[in-house]
Amino acid sequence: MKPEERLAASGVRVERCLERWLPVASAEPRRLHEAMRYAVLGGGKRVRPALVYFTGAALGLPETRLDGPAAAVELIHAYSLVHDDLPAMDDDDLRRGRPTCHRAYDEATAILVGDALQVLALEILAVDPEMVRNPAQRLEIIRLLARASGTAGMAGGQAVDLEAAGQTLPIAALERMHRLKTGALIHASVMMAAASADGLDASFTAALDTYGAAIGLAFQIQDDILDVEGDADVLGKRTQADAARAKPNYPSIVGLPEAKARLRELHDEALEALAVFGAEAEALRWLSGWLTERRH
Repeated sequence: MKPEERLAASGVRVERCLERWLPVASAEPRRLHEAMRYAVLGGGKRVRPALVYFTGAALGLPETRLDGPAAAVELIHAYSLVHDDLPAMDDDDLRRGRPTCHRAYDEATAILVGDALQVLALEILAVDPEMVRNPAQRLEIIRLLARASGTAGMAGGQAVDLEAAGQTLPIAALERMHRLKTGALIHASVMMAAASADGLDASFTAALDTYGAAIGLAFQIQDDILDVEGDADVLGKRTQADAARAKPNYPSIVGLPEAKARLRELHDEALEALAVFGAEAEALRWLSGWLTERRH
């Protein structure tokens, strides 16, 4: 199967897992459950689940062992988008080409959607019977996702992002913000799969750690580039949003040519990290390139 076909297949697989784990819309409280499904299902690139599956494939793991982590990380990502779109945060009206959750429902429901998706992700990791059986490994997977979601990761990065409005950040500070806000969850996707492997050699763990960190930062830099030169109809959200909110991004600080050069540098770093792997990591190599060249 070609890498792009594997990406599509992993999206279909995690969609089925999410369908199974999410409460049915007809169960009470119906409005909340309906809004949860609206926020999660039927859209998105599913990059983070793909990283879980692709990393697991490189390590020879069965997909059933990875379904729980793949679904959990996508739920955390979905919750973050719902809360980021709120008027108190980025105040966005459009997400994935349709009204944001708080526009389709209301702000209070959107807050509850985010809360509920976050704890559902942790519940899956705690109870999924198909995941790795070793309790210490399961706890490490939970720790990785929790840390990547909190002040040492996504939430902390969002706080820095809000504080940075109207400022000109040094490039090192901007990269730190990007590694927290976006990179941490992408990195965790890779490392949760690594934690699902039994007795993984330290050299492979280190290689995946470097790979995950590189593509996590690269993903956000490409987002910054697309915010400047992307097509809103293709992206499914408005462009020039950072400029409208006076938020610093990579092109605004160093310019588009330097931003694109940094992107290529990170892609090369990711590929170099995977040198310890053979052909089994080809999908991970392809995904790094796809992330740095994507138009949406």
